Amino acid sequence: MPPSADRALRHPSFAAAFRFWLKLGFISFGGPTGQIAIMHAELIEKKRWISEERFLHAMNYCMLLPGPEAQQLAIYVGWLLHRTWGGIVAGALFVLPSMFILWLLSVVYMVWGNLGWIAAIFDGLKPAVLAIVLAAVIRIGSRALKNEIMWSLAAVAFAAIFFLGTPFPLIIAAAGSVGFRRGQITARQIPGAEKSRRKIARRQRDR
Repeated sequence: MPPSADRALRHPSFAAAFRFWLKLGFISFGGPTGQIAIMHAELIEKKRWISEERFLHAMNYCMLLPGPEAQQLAIYVGWLLHRTWGGIVAGALFVLPSMFILWLLSVVYMVWGNLGWIAAIFDGLKPAVLAIVLAAVIRIGSRALKNEIMWSLAAVAFAAIFFLGTPFPLIIAAAGSVGFRRGQITARQIPGAEKSRRKIARRQRDR
């Protein structure tokens, strides 16, 4: 990452970060995709608390880990901003407000779900949530997929999952193999490419 990008970032106070994670817990609709899209818009574009490169790298790692990737990403960003307590607060507030909202909506549905206007409200939420997810996929995809090879891999992976029912671990292994092979070819074609990549990785670890 260029030094100018580092200087453009802002480091929030713990109180400001606490308020954001609390807010995120109440507005993070749309499942993991919508939650990641909200964090991307807020943390990178509006608040500039983290660089896009760091965010996308962390998201890729969290996608590979077992468990909820959106919460893992929030915990990582919280840790990155305020270390241990930042991660604890981000992880807890990511879950607690939405848990109470879910309880409340469950009670409403169980008690008044047979009423026509209540059922209509829940039916109306379905297309709205789908629209949120679709917008998030387009938004994040346009930032993460930076060349024709990445777009091609995404299209092939989608076809393998949707039409062929290919197991997810196999798709990940195949995509990783293609990326590793492409990195080897690039390193041989461009003098100093591998050395530069190692310097960037070392600099990111030191931050």
